[in-house]
Amino acid sequence: MPVSLMGSGFSTAKADRSGPGLGELPENCLAIVLSYLDPPDICNLARTNRAFYHASSADFIWESKLPENYRILAGKLVLYERSLGCLGKKDIYAGLCTHVRFSGGTKEVWMGKERGGMCMLISWKGMKITGIDDRRYWSHIPTIQSRFHFHLYYFLTDNM
Repeated sequence: MPVSLMGSGFSTAKADRSGPGLGELPENCLAIVLSYLDPPDICNLARTNRAFYHASSADFIWESKLPENYRILAGKLVLYERSLGCLGKKDIYAGLCTHVRFSGGTKEVWMGKERGGMCMLISWKGMKITGIDDRRYWSHIPTIQSRFHFHLYYFLTDNM
């Protein structure tokens, strides 16, 4: 009696292509399914085939992922107010997720892809720190590992 391992035939078995595939589902049905997913998952599925790609562009999918004040944020951070009406919600979402520097490059803001919350990164040069120029307490070290090209180190002393 021959011995067979479970699943060993899957790699050599030919798939039955006679039935309909996911790409043949109506675009509006795929869009409804996509609306329940997180944005990174939507983007990953959009790369799998044309049907998912076209379905992922539906505005109602991305409208629920945008913050309530997205028009204000897009107008101030990324996009011109005139072009806001011409763009799809997917493009607005992508624009808000792009990192934007301001204040002389000392601050950076973007929308998080996972949860949709606004994120802000501030360089030490963008903050008002008491005694920042006092070399007894602070050291400014250039580095390529930092987004702002400097690390700021604070030395603890007994004099404080």
